[in-house]
Amino acid sequence: MKKLAMCNNVLVVFWLLGLWVCSVSASVSYDSKAITINGQRRILISGSIHYPRSSPEMWPDLIQKAKEGGLDVIQTYVFWNGHEPSPGKYYFEGNYDLIKFVKLVKQAGLYLHLRIGPYVCAEWNFGGLPVWLKYIPGINFRTDNGPFKAQMQKFTTKIVNMMKAEGLFESQGGPIILSQIENEYGPMEYELGAPGQAYTKWAANMAVGLGTGVPWVMCKQDDAPDPVINTCNGFYCDYFSPNKPYKPKMWTEAWTGWYTEFGGAVPYRPAEDLAFSVARFIQKGGSFINYYMYHGGTNFGRTAGGPFIATSYDYDAPIDEYGLLRQPKWGHLKDLHRAIKLCEPALVSGDPAVIPLGNYQEAHVFKSTSGACAAFLANYNQGSFSRVAFGNMHYNLPPWSISILPDCKNTAYNTARLGAQSARMKMSPVPMHGGFTWQAYSEETDSEGDNTFTMVGLLEQINTTRDASDYLWYMTDVNIDPSEGFLKSGQYPVLTVLSAGHALHVFINGQLSGTAYGSLEFPKLTFSQGVKMRAGVNKISLLSVAVGLPNVGPHFETWNAGILGPVTLNGLNEGRRDLSWQKWSYKIGLKGEALGLHSLSGSSSVEWAQGSFVSQRQPLMWYKTTFNAPAGNSPLAVDMDSMGKGQVWINGRSVGRYWPAYKASGTCGFCNYAGTFSENKCLSNCGEASQRWYHVPRSWLNPTGNLLVVFEECGGDPNGISLVRRKVDSVCADIYEWQPTLMNYMMQASGKVNKPLRPKAHLACGPWQKISSIKFASFGTPEGACGNYREGSCHAFHSYDAFNRLCVGQNWCSVTVAPEMFGGDPCPNVMKKLAVEAICS
Repeated sequence: MKKLAMCNNVLVVFWLLGLWVCSVSASVSYDSKAITINGQRRILISGSIHYPRSSPEMWPDLIQKAKEGGLDVIQTYVFWNGHEPSPGKYYFEGNYDLIKFVKLVKQAGLYLHLRIGPYVCAEWNFGGLPVWLKYIPGINFRTDNGPFKAQMQKFTTKIVNMMKAEGLFESQGGPIILSQIENEYGPMEYELGAPGQAYTKWAANMAVGLGTGVPWVMCKQDDAPDPVINTCNGFYCDYFSPNKPYKPKMWTEAWTGWYTEFGGAVPYRPAEDLAFSVARFIQKGGSFINYYMYHGGTNFGRTAGGPFIATSYDYDAPIDEYGLLRQPKWGHLKDLHRAIKLCEPALVSGDPAVIPLGNYQEAHVFKSTSGACAAFLANYNQGSFSRVAFGNMHYNLPPWSISILPDCKNTAYNTARLGAQSARMKMSPVPMHGGFTWQAYSEETDSEGDNTFTMVGLLEQINTTRDASDYLWYMTDVNIDPSEGFLKSGQYPVLTVLSAGHALHVFINGQLSGTAYGSLEFPKLTFSQGVKMRAGVNKISLLSVAVGLPNVGPHFETWNAGILGPVTLNGLNEGRRDLSWQKWSYKIGLKGEALGLHSLSGSSSVEWAQGSFVSQRQPLMWYKTTFNAPAGNSPLAVDMDSMGKGQVWINGRSVGRYWPAYKASGTCGFCNYAGTFSENKCLSNCGEASQRWYHVPRSWLNPTGNLLVVFEECGGDPNGISLVRRKVDSVCADIYEWQPTLMNYMMQASGKVNKPLRPKAHLACGPWQKISSIKFASFGTPEGACGNYREGSCHAFHSYDAFNRLCVGQNWCSVTVAPEMFGGDPCPNVMKKLAVEAICS
């Protein structure tokens, strides 16, 4: 008992010391209401932008678009395996220039939340941990383990000291207002028990002891020790409460969509539901929201983990993978943020009063001592509108929506009413005067040579390659006696290979015999197929392919890949022959990798074939071509739809893994925004390639002579590859004639008008584009959605006139949604709306 009392006293002293660091010596602190910066409580809107998932040249524009979207904070992980690729050898250049990224955030006038981790998960290879950690004697990841804690503390300390040296913490005048230690560790701790609990306390104490002068957080960590703040991650976090009453309610990952996996349909999340979830969190007392992701970006190279995570990490984010605005999500959230900011004085002052308005309706009312008042009117019914009485007025609430009243009277915003335009994007082929001219080089299937080694039995892939390559060759010989019956019957013996994943190509005597692959849910695979063999010695060459290392799960460092067996041959005279324990030869990687065929220098080291050899759809082929950079500034991608599976490089830089042959499974169709969202609710691309287009940053290109290299595993047709531009195809607006808008609210609140104003339809094409024509316009009761609008029973016949007059030939325009703009009221006493679609060119 005495020891326990002493421990408790030490913890109290440590907690008080931590509070002193946060509240006295620093300008960032917290209480139950919010994070406080320079003595002022703030409602903070944040968004995740991961610096390695875009190019440094993209960073300023991404940060500026985040600021224009109403963000206060940029959040990023720190990617340990990118920064320390080998022990003690650090890398902070190119798209891993963390200091540059943080300074750009500061220059933009935004704050930064640095999630050091250093475990990040993030669908990133090995969860962001360096593979070399796995081979430190006695190590056990993310638990009360001395070797792991020593390495973790060393890297965390290095990052903190780097930030301090540059004066980047807010306590030094920098932008960093929050740091995170570990990541979503609560479920792991539950699995591990006492060692996990000890590790949590150690990690918190270690982090606070680094003296950053700003608070630390732990997400999904219900027992985060004081003064560390525990936070929520998820699609919804309104239910969440911090573990102590003096900590603020923070949502560190509001999931804007979901990641794409090879073989899976592409998830998306309606803007109305995302806005609803954020408004619901705020009305329940939340004060910090971070969108994960605000810009998802690209898993360049071999950085995607999972396994089976696609190269695209678009995440249906408000800024898409290419750096363009995703509308209406970006604009709808921008309006939400402005409405929330109007409520800020009341939100940070006290707990809300909750007033029932119906069976599924309620009001949350915030008031400050200075007289500020803000109200959130919620309708949780998924299927019907509700008319509610609040104060001395009535309000119409759409299904599954929240209206925000910054003055407790006038509606400034409703989560289900899209005031922002919608945009439909297109991928347009870049004219290439006959397309790419390809050359080909055949990868060896009989790869034995100087770099091979022989062992008895089957080796695990990760421990063998140490992730230096996706590829590991397993090669062995099988002697077939001339008396074997199958040689006469023609019924080939069946080769069965059991593999821990992730993909497998089987070659018999240099010829592809078949392919097998797993999935994210079931990475293990079995190849079982008749194989053509001849009398005498036969060469079996198995190419095992990794598709990213695991990134999450208890003891994921122990998970396996590659051919673990058994490997058997059935249908011989003897019956079944087990090949697992005979001699196997191994080769790490491909000959083309060793020669550096993807690089400018390496590609000239071999003789490449041309002509008909290119079109033969052979497996294990390298292809190369050169091209000039297209004019303009539109984002670029390579269309790989004609290919099977492999990797692609531009000027020696890895764009990433491609796999369009893996078609997306799932159920796609109409998705209603109303109702609880999950990652499988709203899907696209069913029956098509999970990912067809692969982002090529403009900054990677030279004006002329760019080298494009492709390694194809299965046998695709490179003549179908093209370079494409991403542009806005058309823009749409869909607005009710008396729809509340922020501008309307601001005008009324300022006293400049005493009655509601008509809303405006705003249309804007992408940069360097103009509105070329009006595809559809109807004021009345139009039906459908952007891309397939149709007239309803009520239609103003002059609906097109205003748009043809004010919009065609312009980059952007706005048109008041009022009957006089369209030739008069086509149906009095009917609530009307405007739907318009404009073509951009």
